[in-house]
Amino acid sequence: MTDNSIRLDHVVLWVRDPVASADFYEKTLGTEPLRVTEFAAGMVSFPSVRLNEETIFDLAPLPLAARMDAVPGAAESAGHPVNHVCLSLPGEDFDALRARLEERAVPVSDFSYDAFGARGMAKRSFYFRDPDGNVFEARHYE
Repeated sequence: MTDNSIRLDHVVLWVRDPVASADFYEKTLGTEPLRVTEFAAGMVSFPSVRLNEETIFDLAPLPLAARMDAVPGAAESAGHPVNHVCLSLPGEDFDALRARLEERAVPVSDFSYDAFGARGMAKRSFYFRDPDGNVFEARHYE
């Protein structure tokens, strides 16, 4: 990969309770919470969680949707969900994620096999929802 290749920087998720969402992602995905204390103190508009050195999820509280009128024509799309976000993990982390979700009684789908993705054919994948109904796919390639 070259330095000028396009990379995913962040995804904004609409959530009811950003602090609870940060806790969910930390405890299920093992993400690093960012700016949670500052959000709780009213110093920033939303917290985030770090997926890796280049990518974060911003956890935007639903009331921020009203500000979407700053983008021409976007007011009616604020909060419109995407179909799903796919997370690629090493096999061991994939299995650990599924176990943590099941421990927390988060419903998970059956496994899918040999699904096409950004890195070719994924060995296994499954789907789950976060507490706000956002749909995620977890997969591994090796």
